[in-house]
Amino acid sequence: MTITSTRRIVPGVAALALALSLAACGGSSDDETSTDSTSSGDTSTGGDAATGLSGTIAAGGSSAQETAQEAWRAGFGASNPDVTITYDPVGSGTGRDNFYSGAYAFAGSDSAISDEDLPKAQAACGNSDVIELPVFISPIDIIFNLPGVDSLNLDAATIADIFNGTITTWNDDAIADQNPDVDLPDTAISPVHRSDSSGTTDNFTDWLYQASGGAWATEHSSDWPTQGGEAAEKTSGVIGAVTDGEGTIGYADDSAVATTELGVVSVKVGDTYVAPSADGAAVGLAASAPVEGRSASDLAYAINRTATDAGIYPVFMASYFIACSTYSDAATADIVKAFGKYIVSDTGQKAAAANALSAPMPSDIAAKADSILDGITAG
Repeated sequence: MTITSTRRIVPGVAALALALSLAACGGSSDDETSTDSTSSGDTSTGGDAATGLSGTIAAGGSSAQETAQEAWRAGFGASNPDVTITYDPVGSGTGRDNFYSGAYAFAGSDSAISDEDLPKAQAACGNSDVIELPVFISPIDIIFNLPGVDSLNLDAATIADIFNGTITTWNDDAIADQNPDVDLPDTAISPVHRSDSSGTTDNFTDWLYQASGGAWATEHSSDWPTQGGEAAEKTSGVIGAVTDGEGTIGYADDSAVATTELGVVSVKVGDTYVAPSADGAAVGLAASAPVEGRSASDLAYAINRTATDAGIYPVFMASYFIACSTYSDAATADIVKAFGKYIVSDTGQKAAAANALSAPMPSDIAAKADSILDGITAG
């Protein structure tokens, strides 16, 4: 049995203002210019607008978050015309690095800060606690370009063998046995992966490692861990490479796939093949647990990729809003707090769901996140 998802085209939200300057956790920086900008607005969980906010801050990171960030900044900006927030979709790894260096006041990341990098984040925050909130919950689609084939059923071991180069043609028995009603050609398979450090890659390889029964040998990594295949930069690059090449297969955030005509894989969960969906991703987060040993302001999750709860889609990201609990500049602290509270509000989550096809944060996690953001101070 295959559960299919309904796809629809969602228009992006236009940018509202041009970036003027950068601000960072420890102050401001003039060393980097963002390529994507929007003003900020509505701030609290109840949707009340902030008043008296003024200034410019820079942020960036996850390219998968880009469409949601457009919606958030447009909604926030409607009520705060004197605030400019820039968001540069440079990829999760670069976004975290720029947060550590102080170039970004907050970062979007499709994977949580590692234990090894946590001291860097704390230092960037003046040794105050780091804030990590799973604000964007979204499926990762496994996409392919095979004329005449719109969907396939594949288990994790088969997908692992495709991406590690063991399976090289589309009519391989491992694929054909799971798709007896599909006429598969002998076309060569060309796997496409991210060339940049990417939280999407981190989540995808985490699923391969946990769910493939040993077919994928390396643990999760933001940098593609194996040789071979085609490399493409950012989400848009993977979409473009798969679109342009017959026989290609890749992975990308669901919101970026929705407007394409690419084939999409349903993955095996227990005895069922499940198509990507926001609801399935939300079930996946609910089946997971917070990372142990983190501060009360850090809601990083250890994702369980082998759960078989009904409707679960295990290839997903819980993409984070990463910020500081203390900023040296009061204006930066006020803007980050207000914008973060808008993001986790019911209004903000609905805006992201409409624009980026994401799943709204579970209400209990959203309430915790709102309380954590209340604690942001200047000092």
